[in-house]
Amino acid sequence: MHTNKEPYYKSVGKEIEVFKHCYNGKLPVLLKGPTGTGKTRFLEHMAYKLETKMITVACHEETSATDLLGRFILKGAETVWKDGPLTTAVKKGHIIYLDEIAEARPDVIVAIHPLTDHRRQLYLDKLSEEIKAHEDFMLVASFNPGYQKGFKELKPSTRQRFVSLAFDYPDEKLEAEIVINETGLDEKDAKRLVKIANKIRNLRELGLMETVSTRLVVDAAKLMHSGLGKRLSVEVGMIQPLTDDNEILVALKDIADLMI
Repeated sequence: MHTNKEPYYKSVGKEIEVFKHCYNGKLPVLLKGPTGTGKTRFLEHMAYKLETKMITVACHEETSATDLLGRFILKGAETVWKDGPLTTAVKKGHIIYLDEIAEARPDVIVAIHPLTDHRRQLYLDKLSEEIKAHEDFMLVASFNPGYQKGFKELKPSTRQRFVSLAFDYPDEKLEAEIVINETGLDEKDAKRLVKIANKIRNLRELGLMETVSTRLVVDAAKLMHSGLGKRLSVEVGMIQPLTDDNEILVALKDIADLMI
């Protein structure tokens, strides 16, 4: 939602310019990239800049079209219809953000299709009603191709309905700048944390399902800035969240200890 304080976001390319054109052109956008690379923060920043509200839905394997569209509920002695978050956004002209859309059930994809083309409309089958999207409505979804590979994929027919913006980890200088801004940690330690993160990211042979996100670097930096020991901050903030494999944990901890 729109807040009084501007969410901090550091642009790494033309993503802000592209997003503004998509918003004005009423085009849906897909944010692609690993977890913790700033997709949600970027969207919060854009909602603030565009002076609009943003509704976020964290999709998971149980997320259904009903959860997004709405349902009948009991209110006293009556049965009344309650709009879901997608219907609310369509009617009021908000940005709807479907985070990790590939995790949702297939009926969610079916429900959003008419919103991603020239029709820009939503069909509520339980009410036998078609709703034309508000002029300011925008559909944004996120997708993590690396994590989803071999698990759940977005069909090409769905992907091609979106303009896509790719997100990745920023370069060392920019990532250190982000860490400093977010946590107040001194420059020397911030750069050291980023170097550890990049070292782990490049260890492809470990087969980690997820690697060190910028979010985890920020978490470790917050702990360090609060006074927690440097090595312990790295261990619990950056390493332990990655895996439960003891051998890999020991290897990562040894690497970090040598660099901190």
